[in-house]
This record gives sequence, C-alpha cells and structure tokens, in this order.
Amino acid sequence: MNTSNTTSSSIRLNKFISDSGFCSRREADKLIDSNRVTINGVIPELGTKVLPGDEVRVDGNLVKASAENKSDRVYLAYHKPVGITCTTERHVKGNIIDAIGHRERIFPIGRLDKPSEGLIFLTSDGDIVNKILRAENAHDKEYIVTVDRPLTERFIQAMAAGVPILDTVTKPCTVTMQSKFVFRIILTQGLNRQIRRMCEYLGYGVTKLKRSRIMSIRLAGLKVGQWRNLTPDEMHEINSAVAGSTKTAEDAKHKTDTAVPDKRTNHVAKRSGNRGLKSDRGPERSQVKNHSASSAKTSSRRAPKR
Repeated sequence: MNTSNTTSSSIRLNKFISDSGFCSRREADKLIDSNRVTINGVIPELGTKVLPGDEVRVDGNLVKASAENKSDRVYLAYHKPVGITCTTERHVKGNIIDAIGHRERIFPIGRLDKPSEGLIFLTSDGDIVNKILRAENAHDKEYIVTVDRPLTERFIQAMAAGVPILDTVTKPCTVTMQSKFVFRIILTQGLNRQIRRMCEYLGYGVTKLKRSRIMSIRLAGLKVGQWRNLTPDEMHEINSAVAGSTKTAEDAKHKTDTAVPDKRTNHVAKRSGNRGLKSDRGPERSQVKNHSASSAKTSSRRAPKR
C-alpha cells in the first residue's frame, strides 16, 4: 500500500471506515457487529486495529484509506425542506440522500425532524460528525419557531430557564420574541424533538420550525431544497470550534490504552495517538446547487415532491 497520503500507523477499524467517508463511526460499529466487514478476508471483532497494507472491505466492496489532509472529503450545507427525512436508508421515501443527489457517499450530521425545515450539514467525513455532535461540545443551533397561540413573557422566560422533558430538564438557553406568534431560540442541546416537546409542555403547539444557524454557519442565501459546499473559511471556523474538544466517547475511553495483542493472527496492535482534525481548507467551490431545475447532471437532480 502506498502510505504517502494515507494513514501511517494502526487505527481502530470503525475509525478507519468512518475516515474513509463510507459512513459514520456509529454505523461502522453496526457493520462490524453484523459481520459485514472483513480485513484481509477475515471477519474481525469490534476494537480490531487496521495496519498499513491491510485490505478492508464492507459487503465485499473495498474501503480505501482516507487522505491525511482529507482533501477528498465533502462538506455540504443544505436547506432541508419539510417532508424530507434525515436518513441514509434509501428505501425510505423522501430520504435526504436522494433529495440531494450528490455523486459522493454522504450522510447528515445530526437530524432535523421531517416536519421541520432549515440548515443541516452533510459530509463524507465520519470523524467530524462525532466532533460536532458530542453533547459536551455545546455548539449553538438557532431556530425560528412559530406557535399556535400568542406568546407571553412568561412562556419566553420558562423556555429560557429550562423545561422538564424526557426525564431531564433542558439546559438554559437564549429565547427572544420576534412577533406575536414567532420566537427565536438558541440551543446547545439536541434532544429528540426538543423544541416541540418544550412548547407542548407549556401548552403551545409548533406550526412551523426552521433552523437558521449551526455554529457560525447561517442558512441565509440558500433557498428551500438548495445545497452548497461549505467554503474554506467556514471549514476553518468549524475546525477551530471543535479543535479543543475533539475526543469522542471511544477516544476518551481508550486514551490511556497501552499496546495490546490484536485479535487477528500475526498482528499486534500498536497504540495510536489521537489524530486531531486537520485544518483542511475543504472544497474550493461554494456555488449553490438548486435541485428544482431539471438537469442531466447528478449534482442538480430534482428533489422528490413532498
């Protein structure tokens, strides 16, 4: 194997797969656990290391090692319409992958409910998914919410202070009234249907929910159904934001690991240091892709009707 632009030391199998852009690390664990992954023709166990020269396959398809500078990775911002489901399962009608129609294998970073619209990131970089989504990283997400009855100061204060849902109390957050029925909220959490549940607890129903910002990236300029590549400056800001908290749960668990025998014959796993995400400049192009227009090109397929 040519290691001039690939990993030069052993790394865990799930990280190797996610770094390659095949899927997220969590999905890689599921593939390994389902015996769909082989290393040099042998079915490995969870925690197995990949060494330079190893051949990794998923369902018989070769998985290539990631370039060290991640120059082959894709990073997108997408204005998800109402009715699109944030899943990579292609059999699900209205899935986000078919809606975008990108030529590369990509997956969403986090979720946005099917009845909601707004900004969501998609990528082929499984490593950055973990860094952005880790709860302790506390990255801002801003939403504009319309409810079914007039807002009150008491409602705004209660939302901001924290609401008991899902056997916990939501973290204090910033909430501002925009109009009689509309408020803006900035969260650092990502609980399931969090805003809708918070409103329901306080006796309100959400009629429209739109995510307008993630971290420093805003939705402005993207029409519903459009996507674009994140710019080099945006990627620099994202990388800077996660630079101080790059550990995933698995990385933290194995931080003090020493060299241990690998689970495969004739391989000894070497301890591998945590590799921080490179301050790559990301894709150079940032033009908007509008999928409402019919085109023969893959990057401008029409999104399915909702």
